[in-house]
Amino acid sequence: MRERILALYESRPDIYSAADRELFESFIEALNQGTVRSCEPTSKGWIINTWVKKGILIGFRMGKLTPLPHTATKDFFDKDTLAERSFRIGDQVRIVPGGTSARNGCYIAPGVTIMPPAFVNIGAWVDSGTLVDSHALVGSCAQIGKRVHLSAGAMIGGVLEPIGSRPVIIEDDAFVGGNTGVYEGVIVSSRAVLASGTVITASTPVFDLTRNIFLDPDPEGSYTIPEGAVVVPGSRRARSNPDFQIYCPIIVKYRDASTDAAVMLEDDLRHLFD
Repeated sequence: MRERILALYESRPDIYSAADRELFESFIEALNQGTVRSCEPTSKGWIINTWVKKGILIGFRMGKLTPLPHTATKDFFDKDTLAERSFRIGDQVRIVPGGTSARNGCYIAPGVTIMPPAFVNIGAWVDSGTLVDSHALVGSCAQIGKRVHLSAGAMIGGVLEPIGSRPVIIEDDAFVGGNTGVYEGVIVSSRAVLASGTVITASTPVFDLTRNIFLDPDPEGSYTIPEGAVVVPGSRRARSNPDFQIYCPIIVKYRDASTDAAVMLEDDLRHLFD
């Protein structure tokens, strides 16, 4: 599949054949099933599968604007290749009524709970035991690990372009507080905690109060929040004018027993299989 997707992406035909559409449909189903993913962990760290992003972009080229199934109050129009994903009870995903939508071509593992309204975009990966709370966004190609809590209003940015850019990654057992924003290829390592209102981007320096240093950017030019870090919104003096303050996320401590108690997840909310 990889070689066929790459060849189709490079050829940029004016008219796509039935075989091309069948290839894209197979590709989308592979994304839905999690057999391919846009970014994945390895022993050497996270790697970006650019061919998967190219496959997604083929869908934008190939698709034609069309009416999508409408509700009683509103019509929707999108590319016919990028419809909303449908689920079955056998998928064992708990989707509470109230306006949630997931785009075709995202992987949502058994045991995920999604509260309304939330949106999961194409290419995203949401692993088992994760809760996506109300008004949360999982952006295109964003990677969400196991047993993550995305609180209400959490914005997890994705990235389709530039092709080689890393998406946002939230690793296993992280806790993302309400009205947070994580963008531009930031990695939130396992068991980290982001307090409500924290915003982290590739251009926002993060200060580690426990070590009295700013985090260094990682090789991707973004930031990796360390494992178990507890991050809160803060500020620092502007260098050019100390009368002004600039926003600065601050690591105030690393996760301990009191933190674990404060963010403990309830197994009952995630138990779907009996």
